[in-house]
Amino acid sequence: MSHDDADRTAPSTLVPEDEVARICAELIRIDSSNYGDGTGPGERKAAEYVMGELAEVGLDGTLLESEPGRATVVVRLEGEDSARPGLAVHGHLDVVPANAADWQVDPFAAEERDGCIWGRGAVDMKDMDAMILANIRHFARTGTRPARDTTFVFFADEEAGGTLGSHWLVDHHPQWFEGVTEAISEVGGYSVTVPTPEGQQRAYLLQTAEKGIAWLRLHAHGRAGHGSVPNDENAIVRLAAAIGRIAAHEWPREYIASVRELLDRLGTMTGIPAGEDLEPLLGTLGGAQGFVRGTLRDTANVTMLESGYKHNVIPQTASAAVDCRFLPGHEESLMATIRELAGEHVEIEVVHRDVALEAPFSGDLVESMKQSLLREDPDAAVLPYCLSGGTDNKALGRLGISGYGFAPLRLPADLDFAPMFHGIDERVPVDSLRFGARVLGDFLRTC
Repeated sequence: MSHDDADRTAPSTLVPEDEVARICAELIRIDSSNYGDGTGPGERKAAEYVMGELAEVGLDGTLLESEPGRATVVVRLEGEDSARPGLAVHGHLDVVPANAADWQVDPFAAEERDGCIWGRGAVDMKDMDAMILANIRHFARTGTRPARDTTFVFFADEEAGGTLGSHWLVDHHPQWFEGVTEAISEVGGYSVTVPTPEGQQRAYLLQTAEKGIAWLRLHAHGRAGHGSVPNDENAIVRLAAAIGRIAAHEWPREYIASVRELLDRLGTMTGIPAGEDLEPLLGTLGGAQGFVRGTLRDTANVTMLESGYKHNVIPQTASAAVDCRFLPGHEESLMATIRELAGEHVEIEVVHRDVALEAPFSGDLVESMKQSLLREDPDAAVLPYCLSGGTDNKALGRLGISGYGFAPLRLPADLDFAPMFHGIDERVPVDSLRFGARVLGDFLRTC
């Protein structure tokens, strides 16, 4: 029997792990690519799918659109103890675009190969959406309640900063988060296998912090002219000089608390000290080292260029997009540094800005996440880490909600998982999905 048919045959005996792969595959087959400019298909079809899965088990979800086609779904379940502060559990329904020519498989076919479901969103983050939805359905079918009043959200627009998703919901419908103090979402809880003096050990990276975002556009100005005439006010040259200075800048290294604790604990596990040269220690993290390396300092990467309209015309303006990420408390210093490096002939436009977050690697919620993982994988370690990217927890932080990344996946040691975020040939093992569905369910019942 295929996983596509599993939940249709014996609904009374289903558990979340029985249908999580089906839900993940069906979500992947819905193209919800977010191009960031309003030209994509939007999330409406994916949101309607979620609504249908909720309705099938007797739940009335709420579908909200910030703009036509940009849809978010919310459903709240009453907890065993409604006197306790509430919890938010959220995912996003949009995905980054995929160029099919670059992939081994159709990125929207959800092909199952080598024990994995392949497709755009398998990692970011229709896998977690499926874990969440499978557990909601199980609660509804069995009459089980989560430990606390829990608001489940499937957001639009996360891949473009959440303007039409999480931020819009916080601005226009904050009542959904009344009483909520903590939240969990993506890019945390997955395993890496690291070398130890005794052999190898799995470590789950629980996301406790994330860098802030400053998406900037640099506009260089100069004097237009004929391409055959010397021009010492060439806008493209001025922009190139600014880009060169930004690229060459050595941002100072600083370890925030979550990064320091990760390095110290990882050093103890592996026997490799967290010294001045971190490369040997970072190398033990495999593909996840990129995320960690991105949290050792502020960063600024040029991502797009635009200028000119004819080969023999020197344009009067040239523009570049720069993706800046800053550590908690570093926003003002980063912006001041960028202004200095850009120089007098370059104007800086802020396209999108969002906060950095840091939550403690302690407390009842963190302990619940750790114990839910360790009940399934008792010999593992659980470590904190800071995400170099961002999540919808930034929007919830405006309401005073502390956010964590906890999308639990026990992964094969040889699967280079983290680089598949926004990468090609994105895939998630079916066994990992089943593991995650069990761990998430345990967490929701015990947190």
